[in-house]
Amino acid sequence: MLFRQFVDDDLGCASYLIGDEKAGEALVVDPAYAIEQYLEEAERRGAQIVRTLETHTHADHVSGHGRLALEHGVPVSIHPAGEAEYPFDPLADGDLVEIGAVAIRVLHTPGHRPEHCCFAVIDRSRGDDPWLVLTGDSLLVGSSARPDLAVEAVDGARDLHRSLRSLLELGDGVEVYPGHVAGSLCGAQMSSKASTTIGFERRFNHAVSEDEQAFVSETSSSSAPRPPNMDRIVTLNRGPFLAAPEPLSALEDAGDAVVVDVRSREAFGAGHAPGALNVPVTDSRFPTKAAFVIPDGAHVALHATTDADAERAARGLRAVGILELDGRLLDPPAGELLQGLELDDLERLLAEGEVTVLDVREKDERDEGYIAGSRNIPYRLVRAWADDLRAAQPLVTICSSGSRAAIAASVLAAEGIEARPVIHGGVSDWAERGGDTVAFRRCGS
Repeated sequence: MLFRQFVDDDLGCASYLIGDEKAGEALVVDPAYAIEQYLEEAERRGAQIVRTLETHTHADHVSGHGRLALEHGVPVSIHPAGEAEYPFDPLADGDLVEIGAVAIRVLHTPGHRPEHCCFAVIDRSRGDDPWLVLTGDSLLVGSSARPDLAVEAVDGARDLHRSLRSLLELGDGVEVYPGHVAGSLCGAQMSSKASTTIGFERRFNHAVSEDEQAFVSETSSSSAPRPPNMDRIVTLNRGPFLAAPEPLSALEDAGDAVVVDVRSREAFGAGHAPGALNVPVTDSRFPTKAAFVIPDGAHVALHATTDADAERAARGLRAVGILELDGRLLDPPAGELLQGLELDDLERLLAEGEVTVLDVREKDERDEGYIAGSRNIPYRLVRAWADDLRAAQPLVTICSSGSRAAIAASVLAAEGIEARPVIHGGVSDWAERGGDTVAFRRCGS
């Protein structure tokens, strides 16, 4: 049996190549838009990709099923409740998809989305029982998927609870390979582990042990942000097949495009193009962070240190539905500065009463402790508050490490607001050095 898991660490998404090496055939489950990885692995294993299976219509990343169909003639299978607008073979609960000696049993498991299906994989050379199950966005390692992205949260939670209970009918030894790991916005409190077993989750996963009422109450009240570009990504994934992107071209100037500077925050601070946004490609979760701050529908011009960094950034942006990439700037102007601060600088400025501290973490992070007198607006929302923040300038942005603080400061600077980021360290480091912080508990917590 051929089996390979692919994990996109930036998005926390997992996809799979499954097949029968003897038969020389394989299929891909939940492919990313960058399909080259599956083609290369299939070629290395001497197999031809003959089908794409989608667990559901994804909301956090662009699927590669269109590219596989257009470039390689690979058909797509998905449950009809997904209302796909492209040609597809419908999946139904109990169906078997066979690849040589490998059989994949379809388990309809609504909750995250109405069309959601899991796939129990049977290697008939070993026996007739499944030895692994691909759970997509249902059962996750140590957690469960969100029920609020496609339907009313309470209705989705009830369906999801029933689906999770049905998965527990599989044997304890069945291996579980989810569609998401830590870093995804399609679930909460996920483990960074890439797999688990039914038995382990039955014993240790709080989500599968709760009764329905408790599960619905807990999972339907999430305040976690939705994936950026969610509606657009769903439209792309449900709509006509999306072809391969055009190569990234060289640009002499940005024109009307938004400049996204993917260099380090230190390099950005030392000089950058006017109005540029700084989202370093080497930081964790680059695609998600960038998608939160790039204006909807904007054309993008990339400023990168190397061709490789530009291509990596382009790949990440396309993965989250940002397809209007005009190219890479070759020699952009670098006349604007954004001087970063250290915690010592912040301490001095606060003592002098010269700045407003803007905590750009999420509210659950802030609840664990924040700098006294600071304001809280998550980095992904600061543009919407720009007019209000003008009266509070000069601002110092801070997060947990410097990454989001630098992004937020670049967004505010592009709006003409005086803001400087703490680029090394964050609120916890401030507390450890004896800085004044406040702990906060919400009602009922």
